[in-house]
Amino acid sequence: MVRASNFVVGLLNVFVVLVSLAGIGFSVYFHVHGSPTSCQKSLQDPLLIAGVALLAVSLMAVVGACCGVNWLLRLYLALMLVLIIALVALAAFLFLVTNKGAGKAVSGRGYKEYRLGDYSHWLRNHVASGKRWREIRSCLAEGNVCRSLAADGAGREAAQFFKMNWSPIQSGCCKPPSDCGFEFKNATYWTLSPGSGAADGDCGAWSNDPKTLCYNCSSCKAGFLASIKRQWRALLIFNVCVIVIIIFVYSVGCCAAKSNRSDGYKYGGRGCCA
Repeated sequence: MVRASNFVVGLLNVFVVLVSLAGIGFSVYFHVHGSPTSCQKSLQDPLLIAGVALLAVSLMAVVGACCGVNWLLRLYLALMLVLIIALVALAAFLFLVTNKGAGKAVSGRGYKEYRLGDYSHWLRNHVASGKRWREIRSCLAEGNVCRSLAADGAGREAAQFFKMNWSPIQSGCCKPPSDCGFEFKNATYWTLSPGSGAADGDCGAWSNDPKTLCYNCSSCKAGFLASIKRQWRALLIFNVCVIVIIIFVYSVGCCAAKSNRSDGYKYGGRGCCA
């Protein structure tokens, strides 16, 4: 059982070492070759830190399991226990903050529209406000999310455009809300129709300038939160799967540490991989 448990822990963490090296490699590549957007730049340091942390912990497990350094293996298990607790807390948090909010169907439209007030206070306060939203808005503009809408909607009549199933971000950021009563000219160019009274809120924030459009609108924030909700729900499912896997690895690691102690390993006294 000693050999089997040590082998499983070592093998699994060799795979983690490879993953962490890949993360470090991507981060170094971004730093060396530069990045076209501020969004991509914001991923560089977290990716590097995560890669180095994973590498350190996984090497700790490989050395502890293969070389019989039981104190190192126990330190690894303590860190794994902290990670399990953190992931369980993260799963609960993701469920709570994504439990509210949904798109509203609009009569005669293939897409849905989104309202900021439908989403949780935490998302509204920490994602869609202040400096954070200014950074996100800049990322959306740099990412040309509305250029794809213009390309897909090019040459379409209003009736065809309204039947399209646009993404939440495209629906909220690249066109004015339907209740503003703007007149469609093309995918990203709308004019104020007589008697629409569109002077306040999102209606007043709309601009035909490709760099502005509805990026300052509450509907844009809501569309972004709808997209975040979908992604975080997928992350929640992935997180639960990771918790199950880590609990399995933790259980095998506990078995390996216990077996190493009963087999006489102490501070690597029997030699590496002996």
